Amino acid sequence: MLKIVVCVSGGGTNLQAILDAAEQGRITGTEIIAVISNNIKARALERAASHKIPGIVISPKNYPDRETFNEAFAAKMRELAPDLVVLAGFLVRIPPQMVADFSNRIVNIHPSLIPSFCGVGYYGLKVHEKVLERGVKVTGATVHFVNEGMDEGPIIAQKAVYVEENDTPEILQRRVMEQAEWILLPKAIDDIANGRIAVVEDKVVVRQRGDR
Repeated sequence: MLKIVVCVSGGGTNLQAILDAAEQGRITGTEIIAVISNNIKARALERAASHKIPGIVISPKNYPDRETFNEAFAAKMRELAPDLVVLAGFLVRIPPQMVADFSNRIVNIHPSLIPSFCGVGYYGLKVHEKVLERGVKVTGATVHFVNEGMDEGPIIAQKAVYVEENDTPEILQRRVMEQAEWILLPKAIDDIANGRIAVVEDKVVVRQRGDR
């Protein structure tokens, strides 16, 4: 059984997609042991509570500086000792020590086709605002492993979503969630839980049944 900690900052729609997929049997061999948020008002914590999953709030605002927060965050994650950390709309940079502690065991969902519209300053609705400003015709989402860089880790999967003529950032955000994020992230978790994905020389390898 793969033990998972999900990190969230807001509404928790990706968390809900994971919970729904597990209930429907599209994710197997997993258990969410905790949900961590940097935002005490995050609706994601309510979603966790409704499924009897412990919710933990760890916010940089509650610490004197970022280094102290990073130490506390990394220590809590070591205490929980998950097999996989899932960043599902988590708007806090992962401490370098945690990346090292959980090498190739942290995954993130990003609302664009990396390497486009990613990196510092590209998160949440801001991504979709930039997509529309640039006038691109196709966007999407990417699920990837987390490394020391910003949105630079090995890519697990991507899914394209068409931009439509009358899109607003909010409408486009919803379509990317429905057509890409809520599909990609649960599948990636299931693939990892069932040994179908590995990282070899900083690239994701998809294993077939019978492969070693």
